[in-house]
Amino acid sequence: MTEHIPVQSAQQTRHAQQVHLLLVDDHPLVRDGLRARLETIASIKIAGEAGTAEEALAIAASKPVDLILMDINLGTDNGISLTARFKTEYPHIAVIMLSMHEKTEYVNQSMQAGARAYVLKDAPAVEIIEAIDTVIAGGTYFSSGLTRQSTSSDTSQALTQREKSILKCIATGKSNKHIARELGLSVRTVETHRLNIKRKLNIEGQADLIRYALNNVIV
Repeated sequence: MTEHIPVQSAQQTRHAQQVHLLLVDDHPLVRDGLRARLETIASIKIAGEAGTAEEALAIAASKPVDLILMDINLGTDNGISLTARFKTEYPHIAVIMLSMHEKTEYVNQSMQAGARAYVLKDAPAVEIIEAIDTVIAGGTYFSSGLTRQSTSSDTSQALTQREKSILKCIATGKSNKHIARELGLSVRTVETHRLNIKRKLNIEGQADLIRYALNNVIV
């Protein structure tokens, strides 16, 4: 499943601000390839390269970084745990996970750790650009090589049946008041369920919750 934002929005995002990007991969050749491709885009500035977790954290502490392209495997380090550390220590930095793994567990662990996108390493280069545009615009992105099931099944299993019902209502555009009336609940109860859903799915804003519902719920 790939979540796209309108082309016009992506272009506006690209021209509106320069993105300081950190490349984190333990293979220098991979970093060289990414740098060569991304340096051609005027709105992207490579803030640095890192092959280990400590190198990545040191760069983030000394230079402005908005976004990280993070390898899921970093030799003796782990990109997922490093993503979680960045979410705690540098919550303003968004992470795009790069991986050869299509397994559900890797996708869900990455998103739960705080990654905003999951892109397969063998995906076309244009997908990395789309992922960057989407994440900077506030959205989430999954490589087109991933199935709908792999990006949503395990995380949604954490929800109760009531929470799933509310998420389905959110996907159809219903307000808290309408959801409360339809399910026979108070508005305050619906608001509490929304908070619990966001916590379980590791989603922060209302817009991201609506986006998740639209892309992961069959109505």
